[in-house]
Amino acid sequence: MLPSRGTSGADDSVPFALDHILLGIDDLDRGIALVEERTGVRAVFGGVHPGRGTQNALLRLGTRRYLEIIAPDPKQASLVAYPELREMHEPRLLIWAVHTDDIAAVAKKLGDAGLATTGPEEGSRARPDGKMLHWQALRLKDDRGGLLPFFIEWGRDSVHPSVDAPAGCLLIRFDGASSDPGELRGVFARLGVDMAVERGARQQLRARIAGPKEPVDFSS
Repeated sequence: MLPSRGTSGADDSVPFALDHILLGIDDLDRGIALVEERTGVRAVFGGVHPGRGTQNALLRLGTRRYLEIIAPDPKQASLVAYPELREMHEPRLLIWAVHTDDIAAVAKKLGDAGLATTGPEEGSRARPDGKMLHWQALRLKDDRGGLLPFFIEWGRDSVHPSVDAPAGCLLIRFDGASSDPGELRGVFARLGVDMAVERGARQQLRARIAGPKEPVDFSS
């Protein structure tokens, strides 16, 4: 199901199965410029999500990890996915994904744990080179406003977006904050996700990205 950290000594400041993080903003070009200004690496246009009203740009964050800058697509009349993007005038963490090679098994495991989900649902988009990406996504009905991840299984014929996204940045920390960290750690344990949680004034996602410039922090 979810990849295991095993005994490789991998950095535990980032969940081992983290696939990508979504950084929301109301204008994609401005989001690309702001991320480049802060990190020193320019994300490239990834494509649009037909019927969902969004478009994205991508930046590699390490092996099988990437940053997705997501914003409304002005060529689509309706913003179905993440309507809150219209109010995000500064880049803000929106939600995140973990990868699996058996999403049906994950759906069963979460159902057995009493966690309500939607999906798996099929998704696709065309890359700028015309090649199609395909995936299945499984979402929690209550994701705590994006604090809890969704699960993604990439199609066997799809190139993972991290492979050819611009390199130069690395995700060096990704964790959560909550006024009740023990409760939230318990939820992550039920999900099978190794997410670090610290005490904070409110629920929050936090990421630190290292690049050619000084490390930069983003939060929800």
